Amino acid sequence: MVKINGEDKEIAGRNLLEYLNEAGFETERVVVEKNLEIIPKDQFGQVVIQDEDVIEVVRFVGGG
Repeated sequence: MVKINGEDKEIAGRNLLEYLNEAGFETERVVVEKNLEIIPKDQFGQVVIQDEDVIEVVRFVGGG
């Protein structure tokens, strides 16, 4: 089981970039922290999500 933004998900073994795209995140507008470490955007496609990972995805939202 993987915890993403506080929710348990069954996505272990998947690629981080694939998950972000399928979940509807705009990868150019997010920061991803995996197990308390920031993942550089150019590594999203190389990171495989493992059981027990804790991932936080933070979106940047413009406004005024």
